[in-house]
Amino acid sequence: MGLFFAKMERKYGKYAIRNLPLYLTIIYGFGFILNMLFPQTMDLFTLNFHAIFKGQVWRLLTWILVPEGMNIFFTLISLYFYYSLGRTLERTWGSFLFNVYFFSGVILTVLGALILFGFLEIFGQEWIAQMNSVYTAYLGEVCPDIYGGSYGYLYVAEHFGIFYINMSIFLAFAMTYPDMQVYVFFFLPIKVKVLGIIYVIILGITILMPFAGGNIIGGVINLVSIGMSLMNTFLFFLIFKTKRVKSPKEIKRQHDYKVKVKAASTVTRHKCAICGQTEKDNQNLSFRYCSKCEGNYEYCSEHLFTHEHVKKN
Repeated sequence: MGLFFAKMERKYGKYAIRNLPLYLTIIYGFGFILNMLFPQTMDLFTLNFHAIFKGQVWRLLTWILVPEGMNIFFTLISLYFYYSLGRTLERTWGSFLFNVYFFSGVILTVLGALILFGFLEIFGQEWIAQMNSVYTAYLGEVCPDIYGGSYGYLYVAEHFGIFYINMSIFLAFAMTYPDMQVYVFFFLPIKVKVLGIIYVIILGITILMPFAGGNIIGGVINLVSIGMSLMNTFLFFLIFKTKRVKSPKEIKRQHDYKVKVKAASTVTRHKCAICGQTEKDNQNLSFRYCSKCEGNYEYCSEHLFTHEHVKKN
């Protein structure tokens, strides 16, 4: 499979979206602003297959607009954090593989929502009816058709969002740069791999808790929504086994080499001791050392015969 993607990159790499993290950050920011101004519209964008099969096909794309929360400070930090991680991974892997990684997470999330919808249609109708009754009694009205006509499916759709895909980017970063140190709350230093392990433990608890409490449907919802959203992390590192990933030291070494090469390209071989011109200033000039000057003095053709010879006392 690794060779397959290598061939795909050579053939279709030119179509990859460059600087994808920037565009994603803009999209997330737009979704947050939309949620602040028109919060009631968010339920129109969720990945609700019960509504999609009723003709609301725009939900297949608009669910990535649904923000993670309403706290503007937390959102700004999250946007900067995910943008920084995404840009680093994009520079490390290349735009094509980063595109593959992100969009495979999107596709797997959509597939997970479809699988869960099918599961609930077959095994969860009693649970869906119960959720509809509870929410209808609490809100005093049945779920509007524009929202899918079912509070149960509306609740399920809210579990599928961009949050876990963003966290898959974090996990990929932690697996790529495990020993990189970050500052939690701006003062607590901790290695990225430790944060990754903590996050995986939290995910495991999130999935297992409903099962432990006897809420089988709730456990299945968490398992599918989390598992499918993060499946790209497992598949990506299984396929490539990080062979395509450069270490931080290698990236720094390549950067330093490029800087040295660029600096070397600006070094001149000749310089006139009188006017200071070099071969880059005037390609028509020729340069010679003067045999009558005491020391190594080089002159351009304009001053070779007109300069005053240097004599040491």
